[in-house]
Amino acid sequence: MAEIGRVIKFYNSFFFVKVGEEIITCKLRGLLKRDKKVGSAVYVGDFVEISRLKDKSGVIERVQSRRNILIRPSIANVDRVILTFAVDAPKLHPLLLNRFLVLAEKSALAEIIICVNKIDLATKENFLSEYEPLYKILRTSTITGAGVEELKKILSSGVTVFAGPSGVGKSSLLNAVDKNLKLKVGKISEKILRGKHTTRISELIEFGGGFLVDTPGFSAVDLTEAGIDKKNLWHCFKEFAPFAASCKFLNGCSHIHEPDCGVKAAVERGEILHERYESYLTLLEEVNI
Repeated sequence: MAEIGRVIKFYNSFFFVKVGEEIITCKLRGLLKRDKKVGSAVYVGDFVEISRLKDKSGVIERVQSRRNILIRPSIANVDRVILTFAVDAPKLHPLLLNRFLVLAEKSALAEIIICVNKIDLATKENFLSEYEPLYKILRTSTITGAGVEELKKILSSGVTVFAGPSGVGKSSLLNAVDKNLKLKVGKISEKILRGKHTTRISELIEFGGGFLVDTPGFSAVDLTEAGIDKKNLWHCFKEFAPFAASCKFLNGCSHIHEPDCGVKAAVERGEILHERYESYLTLLEEVNI
């Protein structure tokens, strides 16, 4: 009789499927092997139907429909992403922040949170407040403990991707949330090697009633690899949509040089942040091929 479980890890051609409180090591049924590209048939995070074998391993028979897929690492059915940056050391760069946001929007994640870590280094209150009309801002510090309990609550349900550039204090922040994560995060960090020809272990880490995905590779995704091009990039800047509806060239406006552009007019009126628009222009050059 088929059972339904969730793929929590893929390693050495084996899928580790959690069924209840049990982890079953599974292979793919032959029909699912037709696509030779690793991970294209089944992703970590997928809900799958499995059959048990006599040796207590399993076979994945079919994959249930997905809500979304994260590009890198390949994770399905993600509930939220927490994009983590530091106030300083390293200094938060608006272009990198907006690059992360574009990738998150393209992955169609239901909830996108910006975590501003090292808030104890901030020289002004409500750091990054200009982004609050667009995204939830969580301000944290491992020094003062600010935001740690709220972060713990968020991580305790669903599947959360925890992403951010190196040096922003992600590991320290996770360890402040739960000291038991220390060895797990350290172990993953040793095995997740960065580079074009290295292998990544995709894994969901159990946390409370949810799962955590720690990914340094999120920012390294090429925008075109994520399916972003010059025609759809502006859709990843969600505040553009209400104003794009009033563009003279509704179906073909690039929001750069066209006359009577609703988006450009909104930027001039201050209804769209200049730094968001400048990031859009810079990223557009990257995908304008």
